[in-house]
Amino acid sequence: MPQELTSRIERMRAALDAAFSPTELDIVDESHLHHGHAGAAPGGETHYAVKVRSAAFQGLSRLAKHRAVNDVLKAEFEAGLHALHIDAA
Repeated sequence: MPQELTSRIERMRAALDAAFSPTELDIVDESHLHHGHAGAAPGGETHYAVKVRSAAFQGLSRLAKHRAVNDVLKAEFEAGLHALHIDAA
């Protein structure tokens, strides 16, 4: 991702936009809801909810959609993203 994309949510948005050209994309940082839980970090940016709508998902099973989103965000998981709630259609 380009250097100017400094927050995880910006990097996630850019990656998902590039991969799926979504008609709808909402990303919410829910880290504050997981304070004290596994994977939570003091600075947050560990737990997110993603709602993505894209023609790229047409004909895919729910599992395949989730795998596709997780694959696109693999670098974020490697960099500290702990949990992702996915609503893909």
